[in-house]
This record gives sequence, structure tokens and C-alpha cells, in this order.
Amino acid sequence: MTQTRYALITGASSGIGKATALAFAEAGIHLVLMGRNLAKLEAVAAIARQSGVEVQVYSLDFADLAGIQPQVNTIASSVPRLDIVVNNAGMGYTGLLAETSLKDWQQVIDLNLTSVFQCIQGVLPVLRSQRSGTIINVASVAAHQTFPNWGAYCVSKFGLLALSKTLAAEERTHGIRVVTISPGSVNTELWDTETVEADFDRTAMLTPEVVAQSILHMAQMPSTAVVEELVLMPNAGTF
Repeated sequence: MTQTRYALITGASSGIGKATALAFAEAGIHLVLMGRNLAKLEAVAAIARQSGVEVQVYSLDFADLAGIQPQVNTIASSVPRLDIVVNNAGMGYTGLLAETSLKDWQQVIDLNLTSVFQCIQGVLPVLRSQRSGTIINVASVAAHQTFPNWGAYCVSKFGLLALSKTLAAEERTHGIRVVTISPGSVNTELWDTETVEADFDRTAMLTPEVVAQSILHMAQMPSTAVVEELVLMPNAGTF
């Protein structure tokens, strides 16, 4: 009989997070979905439940850094076991470094890096007590190469990659796997946000569903193996 599995996904109301939730549901993985917009989360949950899985939703403000760790720990402790954690919440930001305000810089670092750090601290006690679990951090190709006008974003994603690599080395002896997926450009609502000014051909981008299938594949690797890092690019000559 297949073991019942539970996954916690942040930023699950749209884009990669939503697609990952639905891919996991189809694979029979029960879900704990987190994000800012409760109505959108409930809509995702309604679709996921059609696959016959349990779904819990929680509204969480990832800008409230001090509140993340205790809330995530409480939520992670409420499920029978926690097998997969997908840290997907984040934001896009464009602007020359010379013109990036300290407030904007801090917002990007807080959301894309520090909030993930706090989520990790929230789930680690649970995963360590189980001596198992897979943490998947959604980074970006911008964790591997820099792009003009994307300075703060690149720094946040380079930092996330370093966080993942360090965490992998520290938690391996506790039976915990840490994975980083670094997609190229993905056609999500990020491109429509106020903090991003870019004019790219979105039809040539990866779809959230393709990224989600890659995340599912990495989550389902045998416990004796791990894909520690995956750079996933669109096959159309675009970033």
C-alpha cells in the first residue's frame, strides 16, 4: 500500500505554486497550502480536492518575518507527517542598482530570501523528528547568472541558492534532502506586478505546469537519491 504523503507549499495561490499543488494532488499527495490570498487558495484547494486528497489552506503574510517561523511550525506540526516542503513564495523586481531604494532592496531580500529562511526554521524540527523529508526551494536562473536591471532580484536568488546548499550539507545526516530548482522565465503573474517592468515574449517562456512536473519528479525520487540542483530552461532561446 502506498504511504500517505503530505506536502506544504508556500505561494500556492497562483503560478508555480498553484500548478505544483495541482500536480501533487493528481499524484495523491495531501496538501497544506499557504499564501496571502485566502480566496485564491480556497479556489486552488477546491480543484485539488477533486483528486481525492485532503487540503488545508492558511493565509500567511510572508512580509511579517517574525510571525513566519512560529506559524509554520504550528501548521507543520498539525499534519500526521510532513514529506515535502516547497518554498515558492517570492516576488519579482526590476530597477538599476543605482536607483533601487533601501526600502525596495529590503523588501526583495525579505520576501525572496529571509521569509524562506524562516519557513525552513519552522519545518526543520518536524522533519528532524521524522528523520526524513524533502525541502524544495524555488530559485531562478538568476541564481546562477546576473541580468542588468535585475540586481536586487539576482542577489536574493543567489542568496537562496547558497542557503539551499548550506542547508543540504547541514541536514543530510538528519535524513533531510534539500533541492533547488532554478527555472528560466516562466509565464506567471510575476510579469504583471507593479515591481516588474519587462517586455518579453511570454509565449516562449516555460509554463508553470512544466515547472510543477519537474518539482513533482524531484519530490518523488527514491529516498536513497536526491537531485540537489536543477536548472530548467525553456527550449526556445529565451531566458
